[in-house]
Amino acid sequence: MTIEYASARIVHKPWGSTDLRPWSKIHDDKAVGELWFQRANLNAPDPALLLKLLFTKEPLSIQVHPDDAFAQSIGLANGKSEAWYILSAAPGAKVAIGLKRPVKPAQLRSAIEDGSIAGLIQWRRVAADEIVFVPAGAIHAIGAGLVIAEIQQRSEATFRLFDYGRGRELHLNNAVAAAHTGPADPQPAQERLSDARTLLISSPHFIVERIVLAPKSSWDLHAESEAWLFAVKGDAQIGPVKAIAGEAAFIEEDDAEIRVGANGFTGLLAYPGPKPIGDILHNLTDKSALAAVRDVSRPRQPALRPSNGTGARP
Repeated sequence: MTIEYASARIVHKPWGSTDLRPWSKIHDDKAVGELWFQRANLNAPDPALLLKLLFTKEPLSIQVHPDDAFAQSIGLANGKSEAWYILSAAPGAKVAIGLKRPVKPAQLRSAIEDGSIAGLIQWRRVAADEIVFVPAGAIHAIGAGLVIAEIQQRSEATFRLFDYGRGRELHLNNAVAAAHTGPADPQPAQERLSDARTLLISSPHFIVERIVLAPKSSWDLHAESEAWLFAVKGDAQIGPVKAIAGEAAFIEEDDAEIRVGANGFTGLLAYPGPKPIGDILHNLTDKSALAAVRDVSRPRQPALRPSNGTGARP
């Protein structure tokens, strides 16, 4: 049973930023591309999902991730599907997913070899509070000027197709074998689950919800397995964890009482798929609801002091 502050580990990338404000107080002389949120207890088993923040001053490589079957065929534990929640976007900022037109594997191979893949991917503009689902096999890229919260399968299985002359290795054979060689599927439709919950992504590997909680309200979050709660706006006390925008809590097999601050709270809630959990969040502002949803005989996690740990993508 766990409710804990998720510390953030720095991952340097050539396309990253030295100024992470307002999402983090971390300052580093080297470009920080990612912050990986991690368990307070670094010896604890890795969760199934990985939550990251990405900061892009330059475009990332054009890349593709394998699905579970292909990853396992080359000796990896699992593949990688992911979702990008746009926290901020400079004017004109873009992401790419899928190709402009279908091509044959041999044509994709040639486009990687001669660099023309850079003109073949399908770019689109994005704005804050949009979400983009990137299933395994989708060729994709992230442009400059973005801050993104990424939820993904816990895997760094990545094959580069193009890297803007940075001199890093490309992965021609695996990229061609793993990629879907055509336009991306339409993005999933969002679904209102309740006044507080909006389903953003429902996939076999993870669920992503946006939760919007009223100022000074109280809630009960019941995590049957693992759950990540990332603060987008406002602040809240999540069990023993105080979270403001840019911070996260990890909950596992526990109930976390959420007490919302005066400015309300908007957050991303992510947990394993394949279906959204109907009773994961209960409104306790009406105190009579407390007895109806909480089993007082259930052992409670003792209060934990937030970790002060510091806090990759090819």
